[in-house]
Amino acid sequence: MRLALTQDIHMPMVGFGTYLINNDDVQPAVLEALRVGYRHIDTAEAYGNEEGVGRAIHAGMQELGLLREDIFVTTKLFPGNEAWGQPAKTYQSTIESLNQSLSKLKLDYVDLYLIHAPLAQKQRLEQWRALVALRQMGKVRTIGVSNYNVAHIEEIKSAGLPLPNANQIELHPWSQKPALTSYLVDHDITIIAYSSLVPLSTWRTAPGQDSAKTEIMKQAGDEADSPFKMMAQKYGVSEAQVLLRWGLQKGYAILPKSTNKTRIRQNFDVLSFEIDDADMSAIDKMDRGDGVAWSIGDPTQLP
Repeated sequence: MRLALTQDIHMPMVGFGTYLINNDDVQPAVLEALRVGYRHIDTAEAYGNEEGVGRAIHAGMQELGLLREDIFVTTKLFPGNEAWGQPAKTYQSTIESLNQSLSKLKLDYVDLYLIHAPLAQKQRLEQWRALVALRQMGKVRTIGVSNYNVAHIEEIKSAGLPLPNANQIELHPWSQKPALTSYLVDHDITIIAYSSLVPLSTWRTAPGQDSAKTEIMKQAGDEADSPFKMMAQKYGVSEAQVLLRWGLQKGYAILPKSTNKTRIRQNFDVLSFEIDDADMSAIDKMDRGDGVAWSIGDPTQLP
């Protein structure tokens, strides 16, 4: 299953996420994902694991006889954040950041390059202009954003610049963002969902992976009779598979992440069943608002 980013460039809907996997552990995880059949690998400058991801991609190409064009690679620009004492990236330093990412990945280009978040208020448009230039240079095939709301994209539109090919945002039954997703569909901006597994009580419970879930976000996932457990039993799959399948049926690309070989394989097996209309309708009523990983806030307001 693939989604069209442009008329000629299509992205596998099931990708492998690498957030919170360190540079040493990411190589065997990504290599196992490639063995299973994942052909979309997602990383980021801020993850600190691009080198390990690159090693895995090259090892997978050699072991599995894959060509570079067989693997869709996404990475992200960390835009800087002056509130954290980090200067915002300029047009030129955005170009340099992508070159550094390519060097770490040992690739000539990436398939999708995203601005990780709309943090650089005064430099957002300059960063976007740099991504447009990088696409023209052939160093990236498609460009996009992450954690952007409607107002951030309208800012790009008002400047007369090309719109993003994609927006990567937190999406799951508890954070469905109907206004934003409707806007993205209307503007032909491909939706990539991250943090699909938030409703699971086990989501990010490992040391060093605090989820920042609020008590209200925890409630349903901790219940023995949670609707996702009941659906998993009904379809003979795991709760994670139900949540991932929901994203696919909504038309989103998904990015499950794991270092466990069994779960890596299980998370890829989301095409063997379908959530019925009644259950999809029930899930539609579970929305709890903005989410836990990033605050989109009012989708019509800056910054």
